[in-house]
Amino acid sequence: MKYILFVCTENSARSQMAEAFFNFHNKNPEYIGISAGANPSKTIKQGAVDAMKEKGIDISQKKPKKLASDMVKKAAKIFTMGCADGCPVTPPDKTSDWELEDPAGKPIEKYREVRDDIERRVKKLVSEI
Repeated sequence: MKYILFVCTENSARSQMAEAFFNFHNKNPEYIGISAGANPSKTIKQGAVDAMKEKGIDISQKKPKKLASDMVKKAAKIFTMGCADGCPVTPPDKTSDWELEDPAGKPIEKYREVRDDIERRVKKLVSEI
């Protein structure tokens, strides 16, 4: 099994949406998406849950996870979500930063905008593996 790792600071919105979209769109059984955060929050942001429900994907039962070194080692590819200072250092040879705005504290429209950007990027990624 090859892991595609999505990382953001709290693992409460962007990386959770990326993981969910990857596992929804990916049909290659060799790959699975996982997500984690450098400083995970206690819960998933409600805006992320609501935005994903609009796409028919329920992430309401997901729990933020702390990024662990074994996740980084096992990952075939790592995508950081634009968390710059808040993201941990990951190996540059297998890390790409998607430079996504953090929708936390913003209206649902911002969550939708970020969600749609993530879905476009994930679909492109899935088509390349």
